[in-house]
Amino acid sequence: MRPAPRLLALPLLIGLSLQAQARDDSPQNWGLCPIVDVIPQFAEALQAPEGLDIDSKGQATDIEGDQLTGTDANPIFRGNVTMRSGAQFMGADEITYDQEQGRYTAEGNIRYQAPGLRLRADRAEGNQNTDTHTLEDIRYQLLSRRGNGTAKSANLTGDTGSLYGATYSTCAPEARHWELSARRIDINQTTGMATAHGASLKLGKIPVLYLPWLMFPTDDRRRSGLLYPKISNSGRNGLDWAQPIYLNLAPNRDMTISPRFMSRRGTLLSTQFRYLEERGQGTFDALWMPHDRLRDRNRWRVHFDAHQDIDDHWQARANVNWISDPRYFEDFSNSIEGLSQSTAYSAVGLYGRGSNWTVSLSADHWQLADYTLNDWVLPYDRMPRAAAHWERPLGAGPVRFGIDAEAVRFHHPLFPAGTRFDLKPWISVPLEGNAWFLRPTLAFRQTGYTLDHALAQTLGSASPSRGQSIFSLDAGLFFDRQVQAKGRSYLQTIEPRLYYLNVPYTDQSDMPVFDTQPMTFSWPQLFRDNRYSGADRQADANQLTLAVSTRMIREADGRERFSASLGQIRYFRDSRVRLPGEPITQQGRSAWVADVNYAPTDRWTIGASYQRDPKFRHTDLASLRARYLFPNDGVINLSYRYRRALLEQVDFSFLYPINPTWSLVGRHYYSLRDRKTLESLVGVQWDSCCVAVRLVGRRYMRNRDGRLDNTLMLEIELKGLGGAGQDTRSTLRRAILGYNRDDLYLVPPQTATGQPPSPDRTSANP
Repeated sequence: MRPAPRLLALPLLIGLSLQAQARDDSPQNWGLCPIVDVIPQFAEALQAPEGLDIDSKGQATDIEGDQLTGTDANPIFRGNVTMRSGAQFMGADEITYDQEQGRYTAEGNIRYQAPGLRLRADRAEGNQNTDTHTLEDIRYQLLSRRGNGTAKSANLTGDTGSLYGATYSTCAPEARHWELSARRIDINQTTGMATAHGASLKLGKIPVLYLPWLMFPTDDRRRSGLLYPKISNSGRNGLDWAQPIYLNLAPNRDMTISPRFMSRRGTLLSTQFRYLEERGQGTFDALWMPHDRLRDRNRWRVHFDAHQDIDDHWQARANVNWISDPRYFEDFSNSIEGLSQSTAYSAVGLYGRGSNWTVSLSADHWQLADYTLNDWVLPYDRMPRAAAHWERPLGAGPVRFGIDAEAVRFHHPLFPAGTRFDLKPWISVPLEGNAWFLRPTLAFRQTGYTLDHALAQTLGSASPSRGQSIFSLDAGLFFDRQVQAKGRSYLQTIEPRLYYLNVPYTDQSDMPVFDTQPMTFSWPQLFRDNRYSGADRQADANQLTLAVSTRMIREADGRERFSASLGQIRYFRDSRVRLPGEPITQQGRSAWVADVNYAPTDRWTIGASYQRDPKFRHTDLASLRARYLFPNDGVINLSYRYRRALLEQVDFSFLYPINPTWSLVGRHYYSLRDRKTLESLVGVQWDSCCVAVRLVGRRYMRNRDGRLDNTLMLEIELKGLGGAGQDTRSTLRRAILGYNRDDLYLVPPQTATGQPPSPDRTSANP
């Protein structure tokens, strides 16, 4: 006989329908939820009859029992009855089947299991000829995801069905912190939609939400409809309500429209359009606010981010940002990151890459995003910019040669500009062994301009140019040995490195400054052939860098327990090339650059960076950082940052677990130079198996004038269902490094400390 496939699939809809609105892309913490079977496994379900292909479809049902009575047309199976079809299993005390009428009845201790679901029921009956089925007193557990619940009954006719008295929760039955229930749920498997009647949510035994009618999807098919509203309240916005509307335009296109009302500021409309093609994708965001009472004007923003593969070598990319006014980021951001944005940057371009070449044709634009500044601080736009890099080996030997080229047309809203051409051919002979490398490189840099008339009159020439040779020699050694410390084996390395640079002096005082700035002095700067970014200045040099690094690597797991680097540049003559207002780099020595990282245990990480100028006997930079990881998910971070004449700050943050359920969070970010708090927060978290509650008080800089704002954030998260209140997790994740342990490695440790990787012994590049 054939199975009742719709009957066997129906109970899964109970869990799917009640949690259809519960999907959350954020990772859930189920650490307090050991996996316990709410419904124990059925031993019979694990025993497949010999020769039965469980994975095949459309096969006949296999029914077994201790006793078979009745007739051939109306068999009755009694005692440990099992019915199998593919990966589905049903067990009962008794199953009666009427082959002529197509009716069946299952009585007593009904057990059902299929991929993703296990349930028990008291009774099941139906008619395969009319495709109607009924289950009574259901208790189920989802196996592919957290979730369990009950239903008083379930009726199915064809592709439609109804659940009565259904419940769902991710909590254990003995600790029902929350539960979602509905009086009736009508399901249509063809459309993938369901309608709930009399749905309610309980926290403990207290009802907190009632919806007399609700339509929602039961599968992963995208469809148009209303998303959950976002409701909050703040001192600046007042009551803040947004209702997202999702539009499924095509299988590879969708749009979300979000009308939003703020009682103190007005109404706005935001929209997001997304598309996905075989060779590219893009997102278009726009916001329009006809009248913002906060600024007494209209506000808007347009953002477009996309890339499109043209073929295997070429790709088009766009990142466009356009805002209505310089206070946009300040008013529409609730963190100090919004205050740190002084410009909005846009770029579009066509980029190509091959085995020995890269080419780009692009344009970029800067827009002011800080009302305390004027347009004269904006960088020059590059409209357009063409750049190319090409290199290849010379024969079968170690010699390599190549060329870097750039052509740019600059534009500025206030200042005259011009066009720049930069050409840099080079040849290198990288020699390497297992314990050494030697990389001599010779280049010639030719830079020329075609300037606007006004700028040419100021500088005295309409077409200034410069040609300079550049010679560098990069050399290093690798020493290593095995050492024992506290009973463990380590690999210790000592890596001395020399970098010599010689660039003859060329007068560049008649050349403009479009996109060139001095690079921040740091460890990588010890090994560059120019201390400036951009091509407007090529520093002259006759200098030698002496540097050494050492590392201690635990051989058992490759963990670096200790590293230290020390380096300095020795200037053999004054460097006379400079930017307007910049002092000449005098003969002598640069600042010492030192960096140390130490992990005394697997939980402690301590690091420090230091730069001291021996000529002026003052500290240019100092930083100290320490982190401790608790055995559970707790973390403590402490850092101090100092840069002469710019900043001096301390930052302390923590996530302290009092016990597996309760934890404290906090941060204090303070500017010693300004004697001002940049951000502080303190909060408490309660976490259980299926519920999390976070209460956080926050004080942060809201305006560029230094005024602080106070907020109190409360979030209740029902795991597997969703959350209510403000999004505290994103705030805490930004404020506390390691709030999610994966965040500790968002920035590679070597990059975070400003120390580049040591030269690869098998690589030809420095």
